[in-house]
Amino acid sequence: MANRPLQMTLNGQTVGPVEVPEDLPMIDYLHEYRNLTGSRLGCGQGICHACVVIVDNPDGTSEEVRTCITGAHYFEGKKIRTIEGHASRDEAGKVTELNPIQQRFVDEFAFQCSYCAPGFVNAATVLLEKLQRQPIKKSQLEAVIEDSLGHHICRCTGYVRYYSATRNVLTDLGLVKEG
Repeated sequence: MANRPLQMTLNGQTVGPVEVPEDLPMIDYLHEYRNLTGSRLGCGQGICHACVVIVDNPDGTSEEVRTCITGAHYFEGKKIRTIEGHASRDEAGKVTELNPIQQRFVDEFAFQCSYCAPGFVNAATVLLEKLQRQPIKKSQLEAVIEDSLGHHICRCTGYVRYYSATRNVLTDLGLVKEG
């Protein structure tokens, strides 16, 4: 198997270049090379979305990318955030503050087993960032949440709490306007 150098920005830090097999899935790179195991290997087929990371695009938008079906080299030169990159940390690496989505998920007990939680956090974070750029009307909220979170699978049937926590944080942050 041939190797190629890989370099990216991962959770705000430049990583690489490091020699990585050409056909290595990104989830394996995260787990085996970076010891970032928060993104979960669920189905291994890109269906459940437990493995998603956030890619920050040069235009300021962000998007979810499934790491179980996407090769590590797809991320060459990109800015990526994993679930481990959301919380604020002190100099020693101790978590000092969760991001608004994480905090609301904890406050509302949005997860049960939490296996799918990293994917839901990433999806809801992408949605929050999108609405920070362009708020929506209240009448659009349920459809927008469904569009953002609906492709994630929770085997413990935690959807109601994920959706509710997402709805509440978006509303509390003023990203939903009357109408």
